[in-house]
Amino acid sequence: MAQTTETPPADTPDGRAPRTFRDPRTPRMHRAWFVAAVTFVTIIGAAAFASLPGLLIEPLHEEFDWSRGTIGFAVSVNLALYGLTAPFAAALMDRFGIRRIVAVALTVIALGSVLTVWMTAAWQLVLLWGVLVGLGSGSMALAFAATVTNRWFVARRGLVTGILTAAGASGQLVFLPLLSWLVEHHGWRPAAVTVALAALAVVPFVWLLLRDHPADVGLAPYGGEYAEKPAPVTGAARRAVTVLFKAARTGPFWLLAGTFAICGASTNGLVKTHFVPAAHDHGMPVTAAAGLLAVIGVFDVVGTIASGWFTDRFEARRLLAVYYALRGISLLFLPMLLAPSVHPPMLFFIVFYGLDWVATVPPTIALCREHYGEDSAIVFGWVLASHQVGAAAVAFAGGVARDVFGSYDLVWYASGALCAAAALMALVIRRPRTMTPSPAGA
Repeated sequence: MAQTTETPPADTPDGRAPRTFRDPRTPRMHRAWFVAAVTFVTIIGAAAFASLPGLLIEPLHEEFDWSRGTIGFAVSVNLALYGLTAPFAAALMDRFGIRRIVAVALTVIALGSVLTVWMTAAWQLVLLWGVLVGLGSGSMALAFAATVTNRWFVARRGLVTGILTAAGASGQLVFLPLLSWLVEHHGWRPAAVTVALAALAVVPFVWLLLRDHPADVGLAPYGGEYAEKPAPVTGAARRAVTVLFKAARTGPFWLLAGTFAICGASTNGLVKTHFVPAAHDHGMPVTAAAGLLAVIGVFDVVGTIASGWFTDRFEARRLLAVYYALRGISLLFLPMLLAPSVHPPMLFFIVFYGLDWVATVPPTIALCREHYGEDSAIVFGWVLASHQVGAAAVAFAGGVARDVFGSYDLVWYASGALCAAAALMALVIRRPRTMTPSPAGA
């Protein structure tokens, strides 16, 4: 908040301290917080599509007689493209601006979702939900949140990262109960249309309220000094690949990518995709299982924001090790907790798992920032790609395991073991000696 000092008038008694007043031209709240709020709402609107895949497995299996492995393959394509698109989207935001890329991405999500209403073959599910929605959602990935945070904030970056990461969970909280009710009472098609409308509804907010850089409105980033807006960076694809090859020569990149691949495998790939059908296998109603996922979303908001606060105060790699170890332990107990009804031990698992769901994101982004400086958003995009490749592998493998063994138990145990490995990998990451930013056009 800018303040100015008023000189005491001549008749003011000597010794009176000069008073201060607010410059009327200075906003009460920094514009960065409004940009963060628009980003939060945008991610919530885009998160509707992430709530749907786990609800579609049983309806599509029953209507079209497609195997769970086939449906899981479409979900895995979606998840893989979600990750692989992210680094290129981050580079495209440097070239064309955040607003344009995000508005186009939301439109592509809406198109891919609404066209599934008329599909009749499995390849159409792969093309529409896998490819189109995957490409659109990849441009709305966490690299978007990282880009906004890096440009608009110097202070409170960990906290803002946690809040924006929690937006995905908030979207799940908002849409999952509604979508599960629609699927159970009206079929999966109205649910797909709802996802499309939610994505389109956010586009005006993005176009009218989001700004690409603090310099666009004559401000310094929150907690930082004013800097001119960089010139648009050409060769977005080349830059994304160049940054990848540069980062791939360093050990921390592979450790971060490995841990985040396991993070994706144990969250989006496993629980978000297969928890509802797994619970249904044990006699639990779909709406009840979807409600439990929504509760995960509630506590994910709390856990992720808290993780951002912790990341501003504690060593990020140690936080990661704790998060992965606790997640692995909880997954080992899950097969014993699945039952026809919701009971206290299952609720404890849901709360515990929700607090840990994407708490890994703030410390992972912080480590990318520490090691890779100005390239950190693109590096995190590639790390996120590994997250989604891990998610895609388990989304497909989980469906195949269910078809072959008639149960998801093996997948739960394997994911628990992988989380233990991720905890060890996080501890191996060394602190950087110096920051290594590269020129914007590198």
